[in-house]
Amino acid sequence: MAGCSCDTTCQAAPTDHRYRRALWVALVLNALMFFVEIVASFKAESVSLLADAIDFLGDAGNYAVALFVLGLAPVWRSRTALWKGWLMVGYGVFVLGKSAWQWAAGIVPEAFIMTWVSLLALAVNIGVAMLLYAYRNGDAQARSVWLCSRNDALGNLAVIAAAGGVWVTAQGWPDIAVALILASLALTSGASVIRQARQELHEHRGSA
Repeated sequence: MAGCSCDTTCQAAPTDHRYRRALWVALVLNALMFFVEIVASFKAESVSLLADAIDFLGDAGNYAVALFVLGLAPVWRSRTALWKGWLMVGYGVFVLGKSAWQWAAGIVPEAFIMTWVSLLALAVNIGVAMLLYAYRNGDAQARSVWLCSRNDALGNLAVIAAAGGVWVTAQGWPDIAVALILASLALTSGASVIRQARQELHEHRGSA
């Protein structure tokens, strides 16, 4: 598809059974990790774990949407990607607000729980990212799915680092710092998906 924001050439949206199976695996794993992390975030009083749990829930929804639109016309995939891009931006704004509240409350989270839950989440997200790596340069819909998986793995590394910072300093600011990193990832990735989706929608209108 001409004009897509890919490296050199643009691939059609993947519709083969391998991609569909990868999305189903990603959906189930992300839904399970949401429940694990949401419980752990309250037990540890960690805003970065809470942010990551919400991200897992959002990604499970993203994979469900991706499965739904696989057989639809390209214009509907682009419209869905645009909606998902704005959802990623909204998630980033939410995390910024939650971080401000956590800082004002002066809460120090439990580093041990943060570390082990984040290691489990990292293993899940690396596996999902590897499953979806081959489809990262597709249309905006496929790109948004890949970016979510990549951001999750990076976010888990950051939460592990935050746990170490909390353990060393006995303060909550490392947890806040990582939450801000997760928010920035969501904001920049959402903006990237929105730009590509808008470009694709413009091309669809031009070819109509």
